[in-house]
Amino acid sequence: MSENENSQNGNNELLDALNSVEEVKIGDVVKGEVLAIDDDKQVIVGIQGTGVEGVVPLKELSTQRVEDVNEAAKVGDVLDLVVISRIGNDKENGSYLLSHRRLEARKVWDDVEKEYEAGHTIKAPVTQVVKGGLVVDAGVRGFIPASMIDDHYVEDLNAYKGQELELKIIEIEPSENRLILSHRAVVEKTREAQRAEALQTLQAGEVVSGKVARLTNFGAFVDLGGIDGLVHVSEISFDRVEKPADVLKVGEEVNVKILSVDADRERVSLSIKATLPEPWDGIEEKAPQGAVLDGKVKRLTSFGAFVEVFPGVEGLVHISQISHQHIATPNDVLKVGQEIKVKVLDVRPDEKRLALSIKALEEKPQSAEGENESESHSSNNNRGGNNRRNNNRSNRSASERSTANAPEESTGFTLGDLIGNELKNAGTNDDEN
Repeated sequence: MSENENSQNGNNELLDALNSVEEVKIGDVVKGEVLAIDDDKQVIVGIQGTGVEGVVPLKELSTQRVEDVNEAAKVGDVLDLVVISRIGNDKENGSYLLSHRRLEARKVWDDVEKEYEAGHTIKAPVTQVVKGGLVVDAGVRGFIPASMIDDHYVEDLNAYKGQELELKIIEIEPSENRLILSHRAVVEKTREAQRAEALQTLQAGEVVSGKVARLTNFGAFVDLGGIDGLVHVSEISFDRVEKPADVLKVGEEVNVKILSVDADRERVSLSIKATLPEPWDGIEEKAPQGAVLDGKVKRLTSFGAFVEVFPGVEGLVHISQISHQHIATPNDVLKVGQEIKVKVLDVRPDEKRLALSIKALEEKPQSAEGENESESHSSNNNRGGNNRRNNNRSNRSASERSTANAPEESTGFTLGDLIGNELKNAGTNDDEN
């Protein structure tokens, strides 16, 4: 082969090589072979098929945080890259700024879009708490507005930091890097399914455990795992409860008895006190006749005072058993909340009635004793008078027994308990006279 022919073949090969070099355009996806890592931790690559070099800054290597560039890329590795912009000048043979991170993000956006179109949820960890909501890492940056975090008001958003949440895609716009997500939608859907199941399985009479979800003035809502049941304030304790917040806390675990289930209205009525020991159980041992107990005045009526001697156990001190002196109303000597000592006169467990006395623990005034001595002396001179006084004492004894249980609408006391025997004995005395 002549020298001219060799020269011609060389020129042809050079032209073929030049023709095979592709032009690099912004936005192109290219392959780059790692040639070196410079002092600024940038990866220098040769863009395959172009004969030009490109630079991949450290922050553009991955969607994940890269601590050590040498672990993310090594000489000889081939990376898929996207062309971001041109840098340098013609003397440097046209260098380009490249990114592997943005290529990854583009793929993530494509995947997220597919999940959105299919109606699927995604999972992502919370990376930041910002004003107005939470930032998550879904491969790309996602945002959860505060109103879409949960199905109730969240006071401290920091509690979610680091948690992986299941999320519904509300809005997606890759060109603007906008991804709006909702955890509340997932929670509500889950609770709806749990609520339907709970309404089918919960039965009146069962005792189950739950967690206090909310407190109101009229009661406490307890989460039974899918549905909230209401414990009315009257069903919290055998003690009188003014405000549920005084005895319960949100998040507290409690045992409750199911009183009723209304599936149509999705309402469940609960009781805490129904799971507690009955206060009147063993009352004859705790408060036998003649026992002296500490108590607190709970209510005052025109006919006496109701005194709590044990939690949930109230007894009646009839007005005649308050003092040896005559009093117009119990309010003259007693106040609600006052702590006093009382003596047990009568115990009726089956009727849940307890008769108490204050004056039985007090010494009789001297004047009363003098009157009794005078009556006793007079009785030795008048047998008929003695009979009448015996009847009077019998009447007083009957009165004390009966008035120990004065009428009250909530206890079942009747007027007959109070004055029935006195009327009967009074009639007998009239007949004798």
